[in-house]
Formats: sequence, structure tokens, C-alpha cells
Amino acid sequence: MKKILVTGGAGYIGSHTVVRLFESGYSPIIMDNLSNSEPFILDRINKICGSDIPFLQLDCTQQKSYQQVVDNFGSIDGVIHFAAYKAVGESVEKPAQYYQNNIGSLSQLILNLGKMNCGKLVFSSSCTVYGQPNILPVTEKSPIQHAESPYGYTKQVGEELLLSEAKNKKFQSIALRYFNPIGAHPSGLIGELPKGIPNNLLPYITQTGAGIRKELSIFGNDYNTPDGTCIRDFIHVLDLADAHIRALEYMEEHPETSIDFFNIGTGNGNSVLEMVELFEKVSQQKLSYKIAPRRTGDIEKIWADTSIANNVLGWKAKKSIETAVKDAWNWQKNL
Repeated sequence: MKKILVTGGAGYIGSHTVVRLFESGYSPIIMDNLSNSEPFILDRINKICGSDIPFLQLDCTQQKSYQQVVDNFGSIDGVIHFAAYKAVGESVEKPAQYYQNNIGSLSQLILNLGKMNCGKLVFSSSCTVYGQPNILPVTEKSPIQHAESPYGYTKQVGEELLLSEAKNKKFQSIALRYFNPIGAHPSGLIGELPKGIPNNLLPYITQTGAGIRKELSIFGNDYNTPDGTCIRDFIHVLDLADAHIRALEYMEEHPETSIDFFNIGTGNGNSVLEMVELFEKVSQQKLSYKIAPRRTGDIEKIWADTSIANNVLGWKAKKSIETAVKDAWNWQKNL
């Protein structure tokens, strides 16, 4: 089985991708420093897979970490790079930490691909590279606008780094521009588990629904949208996980490809208030919320044109947004 190193593999998207890699016949290896994830998630991954998935507690920004990968596993067939700080709001407060970690980890990984004899890299990028787009939906050809947050800027720099490296043709890479992942594994064993107050909408909603938070804060209701709240393209995390597997397959099928970019979303936009209403429908309970001031770094509205991912990559989102909310609520209740 092909060995796939998954940096940040104990995190939200990483853990679901590890499960799908295993189910698809790959041999995933988790590399994570557990700074933004909990050790019990590793046991949950193993339970879902019915097998012990190898785990290395290592820091992706350190050169010596990759030597340990080689010492333990020899050559690596591919890397999926999730390891990064990911909160838009926090990045505004701590920009230097985001630059050091997000850009530094990707740089160190690239420097060590040769040591691991690895020629394939899937990069966890983001729709934040588009900034606030002038035309919707955004395509892969849409202009890269000024980033609205340091987090978004680190993803722009990451893509520029991959573009520069592609000229050397030492390895293949695909950057997947995620929209907004939500949901959880249908088993309820793994899902989004933020430390502290959630920065993402759905875990804030489910924690409020579970009584962990007193009320949900909706950051701004005066945007130029139908109901005044921000609009996002929400995608089930398992659909997103499958896009990474398809990216590995695509590079295998197209060895001439040095770099590609794909939007990974549903192609539909939903507002914050629509997500609140959907949760109330799924949970059969009213949600307590308040309108708070706009949050620095937030984009007003964005959703994807996914036609290139559908027709070129051969991937399409399959799960409904209602299923994603149900799975997220099931995960929260199981916690």
C-alpha cells in the first residue's frame, strides 16, 4: 500500500482524510504536534479504521522531524499537508505566529521531500486567497485579491511558493482551495473540536445548542446580502477528504502535471442566519444568538464555481448541507 504522510492528521480535516485514505487502500501516517487537537482523536481514528494508524508526534517546522519520518518509514509516496494555524480572527491578533508556523512548515516540508523520496504534495489552501471577490461565484481564474487576514495571506504565500518550486519540476503539487468545511464522521467518533471559543460558525452553533456557550455571536448583520449576514459555501468534511484522495490519484494519472489549483466547495452559498435556521430544524430547538460587531478579516460573501474540480479533477461534493449539520450535531451530542 502506498504510504501517505498526513501532516496535521489528528486535526479536524486531517483525521477524516486519514480515515478515507485507509478505507481507500492507502497506508496513512499521521504527523502532528497535537497543538490544536486532542490525543483521544487518535484512538477514535483507530476505532473507525479497525487498525492502528501510525502516529508521530512531531513539529512540521523542524527539519529533524522529517528525518524521524525516514528513519521510521523510509520512502513516502505522497504528502497531504494540513498542519497550519487556521483561525481568521486569531491571525489578526497573532500575525507573526501565523507567518512563522504556516509558511515555515510548508517551506520545511518542501526542503525535505527529497529526503523522503516523495514526489507528490497536496496542499491545504483556502478560498481566502481570493480575498473579497468582485464577481461570484469565484473560479480558479478569479484574481487573487489583497488578503483580508494574515491567515489568508499565508495561504497566498504557500501557493506562490509551490508555483516557484513547480518551475524546478522536482515534485508534483496540487493546491485545494477549500471553502467552508462542516460536519463530522457519521459514527460521531470524530469531528470538529476547537480549543477554547470556536472561531468557525458551526461548532459555535452546536456548542450553543448543547449549552456549552450561553449564546451565539453573529458578527455583523449589515452586510450587502439578502439577510445582512455573511455568506459562505459550506461543504461536508468527508466530501472534502475525498478531494484529497482524488488529488493523489490525479497526480498519478497525470505525471506531466507540475502544479494545479482546484476549488473545493459545493457551488452554493448559505448565510449565517440560514445556518442558524437549519440547525434549529435539525435539532428541533431554538438557538440563542445576538448580533455582534463585524469581525476584522471576515469576507462578506463567497462561494465556488466547482466546474473545474468536477470536470478535470473528477470530484464532486455529494453530501447535503443538512446532512453535514446533522452529523455535526450528532458529534457534539456524543461529546
